[in-house]
Amino acid sequence: MSTTQKTGQTTLVAGLILVALVALVMMYNSPIWWVSLTAPNYPEEAFPDGVRIQFHMNGVFNGCSKVNKAEIQEDIALDCVHEMDTINHYVGMYPIAAGGPVERGFSQFLVAFLAVMLIGFIVKNSNQRTWVLSAGFAAVAIWMSVTFFTSNGLKWQNTGYIHAMVSSLDQDAGQKEGQEVVIDIGSSWVKSKKTELAASGIEVVLPSEQDKPAAAANVELSEKESLLNSLQKTFEHGGMSGEQNVWNGSALQLMVWHYEKSLGRYFNNPAEIRPMVKIMSAAIYLLFAAIIAAMVFLVVAGRRYPIFYWALLLIPAALPLFFIIEYSAWLWWFGHNLNDMGAFTVKPFMPTVFGQGKVAQFATHSYPDIGFALMLLISVLLAAAGIIRNKELKSVE
Repeated sequence: MSTTQKTGQTTLVAGLILVALVALVMMYNSPIWWVSLTAPNYPEEAFPDGVRIQFHMNGVFNGCSKVNKAEIQEDIALDCVHEMDTINHYVGMYPIAAGGPVERGFSQFLVAFLAVMLIGFIVKNSNQRTWVLSAGFAAVAIWMSVTFFTSNGLKWQNTGYIHAMVSSLDQDAGQKEGQEVVIDIGSSWVKSKKTELAASGIEVVLPSEQDKPAAAANVELSEKESLLNSLQKTFEHGGMSGEQNVWNGSALQLMVWHYEKSLGRYFNNPAEIRPMVKIMSAAIYLLFAAIIAAMVFLVVAGRRYPIFYWALLLIPAALPLFFIIEYSAWLWWFGHNLNDMGAFTVKPFMPTVFGQGKVAQFATHSYPDIGFALMLLISVLLAAAGIIRNKELKSVE
């Protein structure tokens, strides 16, 4: 093979990988799967998509759109994540936010981890590749450590993840057992209503703003800052069971606290919840250590054993398979871990992974979304890059 051909193949491999990296970023910010419930008491006129939610890598988001018809006028779209949680809890199912808490919290770092692997695959020279992987993995490890274990580390989390966590807590923000629900003034719902009133020429001043100097009240916060303030206020009002309610703003604190709140939203049984929270907390440290160990292994083993070079491509290419396994496993968990405090008793079941199913009077619909299509595109691009790189390496032998 001529030098020109080799250069062309190297360039083509790099181009395919770079396109895959762009698709990886787009995938992370796109809905990967959607689920909806339809039933006679949710007529199509008011619920054209049923009670629909969308699964992203960093959280679960509302899939219902605002309905604007002559007979139906909505100021804001129905929160269908809350609606589905309400429906599910009658059969003893935990809130959706209780699923995949560790995976969602680590999602941005796992995607960055895959991105570094792909960049390393582009580099054919083992010495250069070692330096590229070492630098990339070190950056991800530092980013991850700061986010999870330092004060105010949440500012290094992505806004989508924080938004999903806040939206989930807004369902019962500030609620304590035996007390009335106190709406968090930092909640996204309150802010959206204030904005709507302001657009109509009505000025609204929140109680918290009355205690501040006029200049301070007029300071515009970024979306992330506003969400983090909301989380802090909700934490300080509710806090964690058996612990001092001191907010440090770390991702570790948020994940443990949020998981406890999610599990106890409808079924407040501390004796059952606390062991689950301990397992989840241990899983955070375990996954953190596993990611670091995987980084070290790929750098060291990839240098000494060329076969592990292909792992840099094959692992990201298998992302659709990993997602299906993860998604199915959590559906199984939800259907086989029903709380006895549910209003109705049903036998453990496996929710529908793909297609249509039936649970009581509800029809379930579960299908891939654009994010999963991007996953498949990434796999195709990486498969093509792998074939070309394999031919390129064989020509050198």
